[in-house]
Amino acid sequence: MLRPSVVLLAAFAASGATMQEAAAERLSSRPITVVIPFTPGASSDTLQRIVNKKVTENTGQTLVVESRPGGSGIIAAAVVKQASPDGHTLLQANAATHAVNAALYSTLPYDPIKDFRPITPMWSFPQLLADPPDSPAKSVSDRVALAKSKPGGLSFASQGTGSGGHLLGEMFKLRTVANMVHVPYRGAAPAAIDLAAGRVDFFFVSYSSLLSFVQGGKVRVIAVTSPKRLPALLDIPTMTEAGFAGLALDVWFGLVAPAGTPDGVITKLNAAFVQAVRDPQVMMQMAEQGAEVHATTPGQFAAFITSETERMGELVRAVGAKAE
Repeated sequence: MLRPSVVLLAAFAASGATMQEAAAERLSSRPITVVIPFTPGASSDTLQRIVNKKVTENTGQTLVVESRPGGSGIIAAAVVKQASPDGHTLLQANAATHAVNAALYSTLPYDPIKDFRPITPMWSFPQLLADPPDSPAKSVSDRVALAKSKPGGLSFASQGTGSGGHLLGEMFKLRTVANMVHVPYRGAAPAAIDLAAGRVDFFFVSYSSLLSFVQGGKVRVIAVTSPKRLPALLDIPTMTEAGFAGLALDVWFGLVAPAGTPDGVITKLNAAFVQAVRDPQVMMQMAEQGAEVHATTPGQFAAFITSETERMGELVRAVGAKAE
């Protein structure tokens, strides 16, 4: 979980009026592009558009979402790294682009610390363990037994190498000592389609990404990785309740700008996006999608990214995840 959210209100209480005034200003007469490293329709795309809409309502600022999927977020990060450091091109950073990739790849075309300026985190997701609708597994224990009995083991989908789905699948494989094969996709949407069709055996993924599939009965959720049951899925046990305590991983998302972006621009962007994600309507929409809102100062987000890089690096090495 993104610990800086605990200090959200305290961090801005003393300067609330100043932040409101800064957020009320149009950031630029030119559109601002938020580059996301996932496919259109993915949970990160859906929630970014919710936040962007609120920023526009508050400030009149035009915001554009541009999808650059693939490469574990490397493609999107490299594009934003090269952009002019004027606040008009931002990256929707996440646990992969700014924590996991540094350990997963021997070389990267960007440095997650040196090449970007943090603005604010926005939200995090617990993950669901989902199966095809006709899977014989009705519980996590059933899933493990099936993996151990099926010749060749089972396949698990992910949103891409280094994603939350990838790491949770590797953690699950290590924990159960069962044969499981990773199948990376270019985002959650195509992976969910193959899961529903039975072309992969299971998938750790956010509720938002599976919402239409769950509502349509096209996939079966057998557990959630959150500490407690999700309000939208109260009949689904947590991994702890299923006998797999510790098998959890929240996937976080935030905004960063290219290195060299002026302090004044970062301050205005932070004020605008923090105000948007803290809006009660936005928070309610986030909760409906299974997400938890987070927002901090740029300095706090920078410290969080540094600590996450170390933590996720240890996890990658522990589970033996490799770039594919």
